[in-house]
Amino acid sequence: MSENITHLPDEQQFVINIGTAQAVLTYELLTNNAALNNQGLCNFTHTFVPNELRGKGLAEQLVRHGIAWAKSQGLQIEASCWYVQKFL
Repeated sequence: MSENITHLPDEQQFVINIGTAQAVLTYELLTNNAALNNQGLCNFTHTFVPNELRGKGLAEQLVRHGIAWAKSQGLQIEASCWYVQKFL
């Protein structure tokens, strides 16, 4: 089951809305750091799926989508979120 993922760049989030419930993957972008060799960094900070939506694979869909987006932007990827770390 693949749900429609919406990227909200102003909020630095990827979301899946089902009814009134929302699954969320949040990130932070760090840029212009000399240590990054002028390459931006995307840190995935938090994954949340409400109780009524758990067990449907939504968090994994969000993470895979978010990582694919970060790679397509040429960003280095890290995760302070334990769940995202499993995919790196």
